[in-house]
Amino acid sequence: MPQLALPYSQIRGGSSKGLYFLAEDLPASAAMRDAWLLALMGGDHRQIDGLGGADPLTSKVAIVSRSERPGVDVDYLFAQVVVGKNTVDTRPNCGNILAGVGPFAIESGLIPAGNGTTRVVVHMVNSGKECELLVQTPGGNVTYAGDARIDGVPGTAAPIICHYRDLAGSACGSLLPTGNTVDVIDDIAVTCIDNGMPVAIMSAQSMGIQGNESPEELNNNRALCERIYRLRIKLGERMNLGDVRQLAVPKMCMVSRAQTGGAISTRTFIPDKCHAAIGVLGAVSVASACMLPGSVAAEFAELPQGNNVVLSIEHPAGEFSVQLDTEKTDQGVRIVQAGVLRTARLLSRGEVFLPEGIQGAL
Repeated sequence: MPQLALPYSQIRGGSSKGLYFLAEDLPASAAMRDAWLLALMGGDHRQIDGLGGADPLTSKVAIVSRSERPGVDVDYLFAQVVVGKNTVDTRPNCGNILAGVGPFAIESGLIPAGNGTTRVVVHMVNSGKECELLVQTPGGNVTYAGDARIDGVPGTAAPIICHYRDLAGSACGSLLPTGNTVDVIDDIAVTCIDNGMPVAIMSAQSMGIQGNESPEELNNNRALCERIYRLRIKLGERMNLGDVRQLAVPKMCMVSRAQTGGAISTRTFIPDKCHAAIGVLGAVSVASACMLPGSVAAEFAELPQGNNVVLSIEHPAGEFSVQLDTEKTDQGVRIVQAGVLRTARLLSRGEVFLPEGIQGAL
């Protein structure tokens, strides 16, 4: 059987990039679909026989289709091809790759472009949550050029505004999946939170670091990496994620006081490699934890006043601003909506080839 040609787009979404497919071009069977994605991206550490970039931030996939849900334009399934593990994880969302879903949906003809700005409401299949994207479409065409700048990406581009709705418990079932603001595991105080992304937050000092180290320095700290791995396995069970040895969640985030005027400083592992920046929904979960009295993050956070606040989450490549709309309740604080600014750019479009025999392997 010859190689199978599949239409695709490669898009930089936020500070990640990945392959974007129409759902109709991939198998309906999850097992077959994942086998195809591994063959297309590459399952080994180098991803030498696929289009993956041998890094978690460049080994991502978006699967998009027109939605039949009322008030929703498209459905978006995110898949993380876990580098070197030969597995595909569809548990988490990815807010960076989500930023490219709006342009992809318009460019693919799933929805028509407006004149000026096009609103795209996305159902995130992984979590069942929704996000509204505002995409710049002057003259009825997607533009990628603009003045918006995000840390971790060179140059500037057109802004994509993302409004996330009701994110709590996206993968774990509740905002605080253990039922506690703080848990102590292996003598480490941890806040487990899921406001769009399952994240375990601990102080940098408790993990034996300062919190200002480079990703390279942390990745070379084998004792730290092994400690994070052991802790993550234990936390996966407590966060209702089960056995997470082959998953990309929970993200492990070490926090310290802000160093450049932000709300808090972060160093995040996904799952066992330090992120060069921080993920969109990971930043939302960290920002949300900053607002919870008694959490590990709140101990270090510098918070603005008011119910509608912007928190600058510092990371190795700069900062990530998260707008949170909150309201006070008898139980404390409820996060109503989160807003972030991202950018995206179409990098390539064409056909990617599935190796012979894969399509009939399962």
